[in-house]
Amino acid sequence: MKRKIKMIEDLSLNAWPSHQMQIYDSWILRFSYFYTHRTNSVEQLGPSTIPLREKISYCESVYEDWGTPTIFKISPLVDSAFDQMLAERGYNISHITEVMTMDLEKFSCAPQSCDVHLDHYIPAEWIQGLFRLKGTTNPIHRSIVPSMYRAIPKDTIAASIKVDGQIAATGLGILDREYIGLYAIHVEELYRKMHWGRAICTAIIQEGIRQGASSSYLQVVKGNEPAKRLYSALGYEDFYTYWFRQKDAE
Repeated sequence: MKRKIKMIEDLSLNAWPSHQMQIYDSWILRFSYFYTHRTNSVEQLGPSTIPLREKISYCESVYEDWGTPTIFKISPLVDSAFDQMLAERGYNISHITEVMTMDLEKFSCAPQSCDVHLDHYIPAEWIQGLFRLKGTTNPIHRSIVPSMYRAIPKDTIAASIKVDGQIAATGLGILDREYIGLYAIHVEELYRKMHWGRAICTAIIQEGIRQGASSSYLQVVKGNEPAKRLYSALGYEDFYTYWFRQKDAE
């Protein structure tokens, strides 16, 4: 089980680069002006040679210089004693995420009710559509995030549905080894009961299978029950949970 978790953690790192990254004694410090928790947190890649308290203090100083909260990602691969150490230092749990997986041999697609457009690159129009759907107005995020998408080192499948020439739904598939990862599934509120989320996911999965994928994974924020129901209906099953420990900048 840990081997598979490690693989998916590696895949997700490949899938979503940060604006800046630095390695510190087998930890990776990620920084993206607090665009997302994942791209603005510390992840452990291997065992430490420096005392943990010293390492934590160093990370705190780096994020203080960056002007963003200090955040550590806690997955099942991280020792529970480290999680407890963070709690004792005043770090609170935030943004719990559930990872789901599916063997694509079990995937069966239903007839689709709409046309999904697929691109094998990430168009600027798709990114701008995603910003609109997410309500992203921060000028720094709107400036740096396009370069983060362009930095994805794997093959991509950008899916969209348009209404009157405007993107009303998005999804992104990222191919890495035998996996297709699903990201950025968003549907404009007006169209959320029209099964467009299912259509987007299905189109990406089908194209992933066509390109050789045999497994799939995705990540959903705990408590997002509509998304969870959709992914379960598609055939995804719970695999593991990770969360973030966050200490606000002083």
